[in-house]
Amino acid sequence: MGHHSAKDVYRQLTKKLDGAAVRLPDHSALRQLLTELYSPEQADLVARMPFTMSSLSRIAEVTGIDAFSLADQLSNLAHKGLVLDVVKESTGERFYMPSPFVIGIFEFTLMRSGPQADHAYRSQLFHEYLESGLFHHANLGNGQQVFVARAIAHGDTFAPSTEILTADSVDAIVAEAAQFCVGVCSCRHEHEHAGGRSCKTPLETCTAMGTSAEYLVRNQLARSISRSEMLDIVSRSRDGGLVLSADNVKSEVGFICHCCSCCCNLVRGITEWGYPNAIVTSPFTPAWDEEKCNGCGRCVKACPIGALSPQNAKGAFEPDSTPPCAPTVDAARCIGCGVCVTRCSRAAVRLKRGKRRRILPENSFERVILQCLERGTLQNLIFDNPQSLTQRPMRALLGGLLRLPLVQRSLASDALRSTFLRGLAVLSGYDAKTLPDSRTPSRNH
Repeated sequence: MGHHSAKDVYRQLTKKLDGAAVRLPDHSALRQLLTELYSPEQADLVARMPFTMSSLSRIAEVTGIDAFSLADQLSNLAHKGLVLDVVKESTGERFYMPSPFVIGIFEFTLMRSGPQADHAYRSQLFHEYLESGLFHHANLGNGQQVFVARAIAHGDTFAPSTEILTADSVDAIVAEAAQFCVGVCSCRHEHEHAGGRSCKTPLETCTAMGTSAEYLVRNQLARSISRSEMLDIVSRSRDGGLVLSADNVKSEVGFICHCCSCCCNLVRGITEWGYPNAIVTSPFTPAWDEEKCNGCGRCVKACPIGALSPQNAKGAFEPDSTPPCAPTVDAARCIGCGVCVTRCSRAAVRLKRGKRRRILPENSFERVILQCLERGTLQNLIFDNPQSLTQRPMRALLGGLLRLPLVQRSLASDALRSTFLRGLAVLSGYDAKTLPDSRTPSRNH
């Protein structure tokens, strides 16, 4: 660490993590948490690493640490879930990047089982930080449209003839994946220790697929499961009235979460903090057949986010009224999860394709770029070497340009945004066929 004090190192680490695709504003609980998770040497290393997925040789060049020692340090950080490591199948070469707060540090810390970690203390710190409201406000408070997870409607909840794309079908997403795993749900684990958990959902309910599953299993953060067990967990979530929230990408979906209203920090972002963008909506919305609806109210009680109201323009909800009053939907709050449909015994409600606009990134490269655009951190991915004195002013200049109202309005256009993303992919050297993981941009200089 040279002449830097431990306090300086953790300050630099906090600044580094806040500059990623998921913002992480400073707070006393966060500083305590980082001190608990990272040794001073590990904090110093992560603070000096490139922001993006990089080879061992590039990280050694940027940080000035010899590759042999660096490989061991990065392996230990990956095992703790504080660094993401991906193996390029064609060459066996390993690439690394700092884990974001979500999906990353929060999940991987509380997914690990065993006596080696003080989960109670860490859960309290995570809880105190999240309950401060700083995290939700920084990532959702400006009406951002792109975040880490999107709602996936339960199967068999759609009205006849409803168009369902592969990206919006949980069955199709599972069918396309080749590897699966399940681990401890970090949100439930947090609330198990910090309080507030009222559901009976098993702790082991967090599922991942593809390269995400490979990373979790290899680092002993989850256990490998078969496709049939994956489908059993999805079915169990349907029976339990849980929200399915998936990796917010169109292709190569990396995870499916099984979310309850008492523990899930994304669901609570809607219900407790009032940010309807905490989970990106599905393209569907519930619609009632008033001839079939008897006004029982089961769908209203089941809605995990309180988007249904037991009244309509005809007046207050009265189960025995003639005709009964079907619920009304708060369109700004509803995420189209289909839980209401699973609770109706009369098939009076089905999901139909709605008119709500959503931005669905093609892959994780696009999602990360769009998140950074919305959160003012894209300059860190383009000029990703925190040690470079020449890149520092370029980051400041680009960051200032991207904050200009004219630039922001231009990138709100679907056509201009798409052109921008294609150009950035070329400049970043992004190529789904050659990169170690098509979810993350990589730089070679």
